[in-house]
Amino acid sequence: MVDWLKRVLGNEWQVTPAGGLTGDAYLATKNDQRLFLKRNSSPFLAVLSAEGIVPKLIWTKRMENGDVITAQEWLEGRELKPAEMQHTDVAALLRKIHHSSELLHMLMRLGKKPVTSDESYLNILKRLEYTDLLKTNEYVQKALVYLKKLLPITREQKLVVCHGDLNHNNVLLTDEGNLYLIDWDNALIADPVTDYGMVLKWYIPKENWDEWLRNYGITSDNRLIERMYWYLLLDALHYVCWHVERKEISKVHERLQDLKELNDHIVAFNLN
Repeated sequence: MVDWLKRVLGNEWQVTPAGGLTGDAYLATKNDQRLFLKRNSSPFLAVLSAEGIVPKLIWTKRMENGDVITAQEWLEGRELKPAEMQHTDVAALLRKIHHSSELLHMLMRLGKKPVTSDESYLNILKRLEYTDLLKTNEYVQKALVYLKKLLPITREQKLVVCHGDLNHNNVLLTDEGNLYLIDWDNALIADPVTDYGMVLKWYIPKENWDEWLRNYGITSDNRLIERMYWYLLLDALHYVCWHVERKEISKVHERLQDLKELNDHIVAFNLN
């Protein structure tokens, strides 16, 4: 792969792996020029670049074997620290994404179908049927009671482009002070609370939830909080199943503890 990239770019370029779980990312350097290269990025990257959500897309090339290589501007910067997720710029960036008709139209053109809460609920029930957890674990049972009870309030919401993996490691702050949201492999069309609910749960102190949501552009109420916890429980159940399927027992117990904490939060909020 590195040799092929050098042939495309020219021998004067130095190409080195850029790390990451997939091993498909590379840094290309020539004098003061630097590019971030990635194999088989989604065509969605072009509109994300045009919208200023990710670093600028420089070019796209198709390899002999059919793989596609994209080159983006390499920007000096760092990942956000967890506490920095409270910043108003994060809320503003997320609002921009969720309100972008261009992003929505492109993702739909690429074949993405909106993910409804009813579909998600049925899918998690099917996955749980293949484990003993549905019958034996009290945390799973409590979560399912909540999901079933509040399923109606999750319907008829405006579905938008969501990042799907909103954690501080995927938010890039450049040395020039610009903010980008990277790693869009899990992009989906869904209720926007699936994104900002993760931010609230993991990064924002509860006493600051109302202020953060105002910066995002909405007003908090009980229904919004109920929807948020509905999707947080759904996500936790997804990961319980994911680790069960891989026989990662210790991880299953960790995720069940997460589920217990979510159930406890629901009781504390008097949402159940």
